[in-house]
Amino acid sequence: MGLLSIVVRDVGSAGQGVTTVGERQHELLTVREVADAMRVSTMTVYRLIRAGALPAIRVGKHFRIRARDLDEYLEAQTFGGGDAWPAA
Repeated sequence: MGLLSIVVRDVGSAGQGVTTVGERQHELLTVREVADAMRVSTMTVYRLIRAGALPAIRVGKHFRIRARDLDEYLEAQTFGGGDAWPAA
């Protein structure tokens, strides 16, 4: 599961409860929401979109990113090496 799969959203008191990204695979996120989730600037997200690294949908003047595309991008960027940092 990706970073966003641990994020839950309260959808109000309409009896819908809490949903996870797995249940919202078609949810579209704004550039700001993606930047906040990744803890980077919006400019970094725009650069990733323009470079083709992060798929996005153009809606008028704005971009929207599928939650599942963000999860896939983050999974692909995960570095799992045990010897990632050289000894000091």
